[in-house]
Formats: sequence, C-alpha cells, structure tokens
Amino acid sequence: MVKTQLPVELRKLGDNVRRIRTSQKMSQERLAELAALNARTIRHIEAGEINILITTVARIRGALGCTWDDLMPPDWKR
Repeated sequence: MVKTQLPVELRKLGDNVRRIRTSQKMSQERLAELAALNARTIRHIEAGEINILITTVARIRGALGCTWDDLMPPDWKR
C-alpha cells in the first residue's frame, strides 16, 4: 500500500493538537474520550497522517477548550 503525501498543514494541525493536549497534561486516550473519538484516530491526527472533517476538529477543539485560532495553522487564516 502506497501512502500519499498529505499537506504540510495537516502536520501543523496535528502539532497544534499535540502541543495543546500536552500543555494540559492530557493523554491521547483522555482527549479521545472527551472528543468521542478513537485514541488511534488522535494518534493519526497528531502525526498528520489523515485528513479529517471540520466537525472532528470542532470536537477536538471543544475537548481541549481552546480557540479555533489555537488549532488552525497560520497558513489557513488567509
């Protein structure tokens, strides 16, 4: 199976999720529970390995209690 290259913005989004989650001393499993997602999905998001729906981003944002600006890569704010 050949993996396709996903946009760098997905890695930036994943980095932001990881940064905020770890700053709150929250595990991936706890974030998954709060966002009603699978822990494996959180791992893939943080690694920038999957493209996700905006509704999934909204669930993560709510679970982390952060703003959209905290999560979104600056490149997306043009």
